[in-house]
Amino acid sequence: MGIKVSIKLEKGAQIPLYQTNDCAGADVSANLSSPLTIAPGEVALVPTGLYFEIPTGYEIQLRPRSGLALKKSLTLLNTPGTIDADYRGEVKVILYNAGKESVVVNNGDRIAQAVLCPVFRAQFCKVNELSTTARGDGGFGSTGVRS
Repeated sequence: MGIKVSIKLEKGAQIPLYQTNDCAGADVSANLSSPLTIAPGEVALVPTGLYFEIPTGYEIQLRPRSGLALKKSLTLLNTPGTIDADYRGEVKVILYNAGKESVVVNNGDRIAQAVLCPVFRAQFCKVNELSTTARGDGGFGSTGVRS
């Protein structure tokens, strides 16, 4: 039994589905009136026909589908994409073609996965000093590549 998320669907839209019992993400499908071609290096905003009412204290994260990424080089440009609990508009997916060939997205194609996640609000507190750590301010690549 999961957390209840209310959903409104446009005509032709498909409710997100978990493909197996232990899937973390429910597949989200395109809701298109005609096929959409995404050229190499291009971005497309793909409608889903889905509208969510997410409980306060949660978000839905949209994430790429691994099979699409591997086989067609399609991924989500803003991954994970956050759907906030107070958003009531249509959920659209920002697909990016990282491949060398055009990809056609058809109505009903599974294009992303939705993961319901708890959200914790931070209380940002201004201070003059931070505690020290072994890493310190070492940034990108500072911990090396191998152990």
